[in-house]
Amino acid sequence: MFKNFTGFHLVEQMHKLRQGNRLNLAVLKKKSFGLIFVAIIVLVLWFLPTESFGIDGLTQVQQRIIAVFVYATLMWVMELVPAWATSVSIMVLLLLFASDSGIKWICNPASVGQLLSYKQVMASFADPVIMLFIGGFVLAIATTKIGLDVHLARVLLTPFGKKSENILLGFMLVTALFSMFISNTATTAMMLTFLTPVFKQLPEGGKGRTAMALSIPIAANLGGMGTPIGTPPNTIALKYLNDPEGLNLGIGFGQWMIFMVPLVIVMILIAWVLLKKVFPFTQKTIELKIDGEMKKDRKSTLVIVTMVITILLWMLDALTGINTYTVALIPFAVFAMAGIISKYDLEEINWSVIWMVAGGFALGYAMNGSGLAALVVRAIPFGNFSPLLIVILSGLLCYGLSNLISHSATAALLMPILVVVCTAMGDKLAAIGGTSTVLIGVAIASSSAMILPISTPPNALAYATNLIQQKDMIKMGIIIGVISVVLGYLVLFAAGSLNIV
Repeated sequence: MFKNFTGFHLVEQMHKLRQGNRLNLAVLKKKSFGLIFVAIIVLVLWFLPTESFGIDGLTQVQQRIIAVFVYATLMWVMELVPAWATSVSIMVLLLLFASDSGIKWICNPASVGQLLSYKQVMASFADPVIMLFIGGFVLAIATTKIGLDVHLARVLLTPFGKKSENILLGFMLVTALFSMFISNTATTAMMLTFLTPVFKQLPEGGKGRTAMALSIPIAANLGGMGTPIGTPPNTIALKYLNDPEGLNLGIGFGQWMIFMVPLVIVMILIAWVLLKKVFPFTQKTIELKIDGEMKKDRKSTLVIVTMVITILLWMLDALTGINTYTVALIPFAVFAMAGIISKYDLEEINWSVIWMVAGGFALGYAMNGSGLAALVVRAIPFGNFSPLLIVILSGLLCYGLSNLISHSATAALLMPILVVVCTAMGDKLAAIGGTSTVLIGVAIASSSAMILPISTPPNALAYATNLIQQKDMIKMGIIIGVISVVLGYLVLFAAGSLNIV
């Protein structure tokens, strides 16, 4: 993906570096031992007597789903294969060993218990949330094809003048804005490319260069929190919050933005102040120049009009009655009919993210569709747990995991579990803002995880500029991440108390 985006060469370099690391002999040996370890754990769980789990009424199908869940957890945490590959294998395992289209002699419902519907497992890839992802990707590709992203960046950065500190703020605000609607990775690559002439103007070894280089991934990570399509964890949270057969809270695009966009703005301002204090500029002014022009034709006009209408429909979903997922397909249809998006552009959609998310949804369906979630609720007294403890533990666990593995994998792993916990706790969660506080809190904690170069692609891209030392990324990542998580939960408490969510 990202071939259409300015800065694609940076993304390509990052992927080549990661691919090289995967082919390293020592890494391959380590991963081989890891796969053996995972296989042993999963097989033990698979063949243990069902009574060993201490859950009354546990069937063999449910036991297999527990084994698949543990398999997914270990594979995602240890990153033995790409996260999307693990997700595809999850769906295959569920289809073969736990569905009504599984291997006949080991999928007899009379002996192994209620089977999953193979149609429902496969439908995880066509979930409305997946359509939201595709719509967002198509909108981003069309915007880039006409040069609107470059034009907007130039127009939006002009008001910040020539003062170094103000240009830093400008880059952060524009990056955050783009990250709300365009992939964080693509946004980071594009903005780092725009910064190249700026780096040349700043003194070598100066702290101002570090501030500029760090500002882009920080703003990209924080900006993604602003909308449901800003980052996969947001979209995953929205899926579980709005599931008609689950929580069915009906949180809309505009409703999300009402409380999340102000949080993003506040966090960007806090990050800006911290960056300019910790990494002060010695050169006080910068001449900013962004090359590239927007196409001026009928197709460009159509893209702009469609984009504006799409965003308005997203924000006014409560008024129009058209849900977020349906709106996401409008630009897809318009651009396809107008010839703005071709079949070759569809190859640029980030299918690995979509498969990653779909696997997580399949896992969530397996837990609920098999009755495993209901059994766990009865077996574990979640209702006696402290709501505040659930919030703290879920936030800390997500923040810790997201710094080490894919943010999407972390959300896909934790959301189904937390839905079970929240359902069992019932009205007790009202004291801390409701179920939405827990699930959206996980999305916030995920986006706030930016300590290491491996924590998120924007971090990796910025680190690849060789303008950032890892100790600086760790220092700023911890400070800004902790502030973001704390402020985020306070906003959610307030939003829940005011019945905004």
